[in-house]
Amino acid sequence: MPSFHYKARDKFGALIEGAVETASREAVAAQLDGLGYIPVAITEESKGLFSADFFSQFQRITAQDMIIFSRQLATLISAGLPFITSFDTLIEQTENPRFKNVIAKVKQDVEGGSTIADALAKHPKVFSDLYVNMIRAGEAGGVLDEILERLASLAEHEAETRARVKAATRYPIIVVVVICIAFVVLITFVVPKFVEIYAGFKGTLPLPTRILIGLNKFIKSYWYLIIGAITGIAFGIRWYINTETGRLQLDNIKIRMPIFGQIFLKIAMSRFTRLFASLERSGLPILQILDILSSTIGNKIISRIINNVSDSARSGKGLVHPMRVSKVFPPIVTRMIAVGEETGRMDEMLIKISDYYDTEVEYAIKNLSTLIEPILIVVIGGMVLFIALGVFLPMWDMISLIKK
Repeated sequence: MPSFHYKARDKFGALIEGAVETASREAVAAQLDGLGYIPVAITEESKGLFSADFFSQFQRITAQDMIIFSRQLATLISAGLPFITSFDTLIEQTENPRFKNVIAKVKQDVEGGSTIADALAKHPKVFSDLYVNMIRAGEAGGVLDEILERLASLAEHEAETRARVKAATRYPIIVVVVICIAFVVLITFVVPKFVEIYAGFKGTLPLPTRILIGLNKFIKSYWYLIIGAITGIAFGIRWYINTETGRLQLDNIKIRMPIFGQIFLKIAMSRFTRLFASLERSGLPILQILDILSSTIGNKIISRIINNVSDSARSGKGLVHPMRVSKVFPPIVTRMIAVGEETGRMDEMLIKISDYYDTEVEYAIKNLSTLIEPILIVVIGGMVLFIALGVFLPMWDMISLIKK
């Protein structure tokens, strides 16, 4: 946010100087006027290339920032404060410099006559389509504070789910990383010592030993090519998954892979049904709800199915048939949605499905370590056995030769 230096006179004519951070000169003048001062000069302070503002634009706006923003704005609006006063309070209380700047720009647009939804839509990297459209529905229905509370609850629910998944996968990731580092260290520093010992060995070395020595020589001779290849592959994969085809393949693998696939699918079903219910309760038309879900669900495979559902609903054929045909949506989801369509209580059915999958996800995550441990034991045991055979088999052969 820009910083302004000002000179002003109080009611006695005394000159006062100071600095303030705000969106524009007009905002500084308004603040001074509110304090009873008469502005004399307002100048924007120039900042160097590597100032705090330069680095703040790269600061990430977290889910926690969005939750706090939504909760605070809902409280301020429900208390009857004007929008501009509410945004001033949020600007003052927000600690994230980048988010503070975004809120200031939103306030400036609202002051200029824009709706809050339109002002938020100018910052798509911060406020998603889901967020903007629910705010638009809240403004139209006069229930903006309720919508903001609902958005905060959705964000909290997703943050909790992500935290549980990260906690469950942290142990296997650490184990795999440590094994890989240990293997590289052994190949690079330990094996060469044994190569010197085996140099005078007469006869053919065992296969595991020859593989270890070959890996050591290859790493020593072509380490720069290995690093370049790993970097190139990493960038290549990242580029490919950002393409439409690559993202489709990645999302398809995610929901079909062993152990983790069912967890990803259950999380996606929980997210789909909870967002659907929230949008339904906000009063948005069904076709608009499906368009928003398609762009915010986070899985291209499910997104395509939702597009098919939208086409089916547009032609008056209902929602359920494309879900059943896809073989991705579990029967419980399609049956509950069918009941919701028939009874007109879609939001209740969707919330029940979401609660069910939340329980399923929590149970699956708790048992994740139990499912992964046998695989880790086999992998670790295989690597340890291979290294042990590569190191100790020649020793046993040498001992046999000496005894003879």
